[in-house]
Amino acid sequence: MGLNLITKVEYKAYVGITSPNEDVIIDSLIPKVSQLIKSYCRRTFIDYVNDPKVERFNGGDLFYLKEYPILAVDSVEYSTDYGQTYTSLTNYTDWVLDVAEDAIKPISASTFQVLINGYKVTYAGGYETLPEDLKLAVFDLVTYYRKNDSAVHSPKAPGTNSVQIEYISTTNLPAHIKRVLDLYVTDYS
Repeated sequence: MGLNLITKVEYKAYVGITSPNEDVIIDSLIPKVSQLIKSYCRRTFIDYVNDPKVERFNGGDLFYLKEYPILAVDSVEYSTDYGQTYTSLTNYTDWVLDVAEDAIKPISASTFQVLINGYKVTYAGGYETLPEDLKLAVFDLVTYYRKNDSAVHSPKAPGTNSVQIEYISTTNLPAHIKRVLDLYVTDYS
């Protein structure tokens, strides 16, 4: 599932919880909310900061890397045998990292030749420290699920013994959280 975007200690400090009464719920929600945000944004943010990410490409003008910002490129390799073996390409001779695009561009030709499973890029990317606005969205989404449990509970009317429950019928994230997450969604177009 990957790394959690926040810790329980950070979350409890944010919401002002000092007792361990809700630790089980918080421990359960943090990895689920982290994965939800990673899926929604189509990137992991922190999983490949210290561990290498390997992506394969078939060629073209440039290779957009999924985990950005790019911290370091370990290798760019090509294969003429459909990915069975790879040969290293040389930085600043065969390819260069375009920092503005977070992409690998060819130098010696206008495009990377089209080869099935022809290119492999190994790199580190993401945030060493999660941006504060994104961290706030994670905190708020954990709080949203902790408090709402997918239903809006109406208190019982005075003098009755029944409780009315209205289930949320929308699939949208809360607007203030969605606005922040939309800033971080990877657009492959």
